[in-house]
Amino acid sequence: MHRSRIGIVLVDHPGEHHDAALAFWAGVQGVRPLPDGPYASVGEIGSLNLEVQRLEEGPPRVHLDIESDDIPAEVARLEALGGTVVERRDGYVIMADPGGVVFCVVGIQTGDRFEEDAREWP
Repeated sequence: MHRSRIGIVLVDHPGEHHDAALAFWAGVQGVRPLPDGPYASVGEIGSLNLEVQRLEEGPPRVHLDIESDDIPAEVARLEALGGTVVERRDGYVIMADPGGVVFCVVGIQTGDRFEEDAREWP
């Protein structure tokens, strides 16, 4: 048995647009951003974290993080649903849905909200 949930919505921007995008999304949410390395929290949407991520390269996009207490089990479950592994990295896995939309499977990052909202899978 393992648990998972969509926990984080990330707005990704390459370096040259990151600061303006961060100011924009913080303004949309009416919050002061809380930077943490390449990530900056800009509040919550219900039980989801909203973050702006600085990319080294790549196009601007929005992606989801699925947090899990067992990353390999969650990746296997998502592959059975039609997802594909794009890249395995230290501590998380980049995947794509059947249409090519990228998302990540990560460890637990939202603490109590994970405990309250995660679904249990066989």
